[in-house]
Amino acid sequence: MYKLIALDMDGTLLNSDKQISSDTKRAIASARENGTKVVLASGRPIDGMERQLNELGIDGNNEFVLYYNGSMVKELGSQKVIHRRIINGKAAKEVAQLANQLGLNVHAFSEEHGLITPVNSEYTQLEATINGLNITEMSFDGLSDDHPIIKVMIVGEPSKLTKAIKGLHAELHSRYTIVQSAPFFLEFLNLESNKGLGIKAIADYLQISAEEIICVGDAENDNHMIKFAGLGVAMSNAMEETKALADFIAPSNDEDGVAAVIDKFLLSPCE
Repeated sequence: MYKLIALDMDGTLLNSDKQISSDTKRAIASARENGTKVVLASGRPIDGMERQLNELGIDGNNEFVLYYNGSMVKELGSQKVIHRRIINGKAAKEVAQLANQLGLNVHAFSEEHGLITPVNSEYTQLEATINGLNITEMSFDGLSDDHPIIKVMIVGEPSKLTKAIKGLHAELHSRYTIVQSAPFFLEFLNLESNKGLGIKAIADYLQISAEEIICVGDAENDNHMIKFAGLGVAMSNAMEETKALADFIAPSNDEDGVAAVIDKFLLSPCE
């Protein structure tokens, strides 16, 4: 019996209009009534998840949210952070220098300044718009080496970013968790930060096993949690690498795929 389902947001829970469909809301409400924990697991900051958490009523004791791709996990009733793995200003400066060499842009999430970027771009503006954030333009050179940074992102036109990803030195992967969360976003995180480790932190807190967990996603930043889960699910609109890891392929985010997963595995598990 599955006790927890973790849902990525963009491309998974949300349809192309960035909405949660009525059928998906119905399925989530039924699962929660049956005692299943529903966890939103996103690369977004928590500011960009609050509307959906409120919409679903996920806000009480023993309710959890995973944000910044697992860099942070919070218990919502007490607002206690149960998992926090971040990087620093030295890392931000290194990634910014790499982005400059690649002819791409960069932005980061600072615990002090919020969303920061040396030069605003359409992709940083998209990040700000999606999550309802302000942008602070500032040189990363002014950050102290120990400045708390949650994550850094190289951003740019998808074809240029794809080429850059292929050319990344393997050594970088030994120091950062590097995941692509969208065709135009490449994220650099603490090596001990990913959605799989974030879900594991919740599982340990609740004393449940991976075999009792379903994780659903569509992109590379979901791969760690899909591999961790007892049942890993990819949407039909997912990246091919993500689909290859999954135990089950759900209908797309525009076809109520999350509702289909909940109906099949949580509400009608014997069928």
